[in-house]
Amino acid sequence: MAFGITRQELTAWKREVSRGEIAFLTHYWLDDRFPGITTVTKVGCSDLDKLRLWCNHNGLNPQYIHQRQPYPHFDLIGNKQTEILRKYGMSDQLKRFELQLPTSTHPSF
Repeated sequence: MAFGITRQELTAWKREVSRGEIAFLTHYWLDDRFPGITTVTKVGCSDLDKLRLWCNHNGLNPQYIHQRQPYPHFDLIGNKQTEILRKYGMSDQLKRFELQLPTSTHPSF
């Protein structure tokens, strides 16, 4: 179930995807298969070759693209979601959904 976005945001994402652009849409999301995960970023593009290349370029397996027409997309969750949003300068989505990367991967002493 998706929530936390406006109709205008969804419409803009669909328009960008339909034009063959790489488009990002983050929203709140709950799914029992992913406990503790409360958001997802859908990275969409109607040009499947372009979306596959984007996945490969970002270390993601294009096998997991949801090929739902007319809005194919790849779902980003967890640390990879935050990493990609930072990489592409999506600070508004990072702030709005309170997404943070761990500050350190080393244990505290």
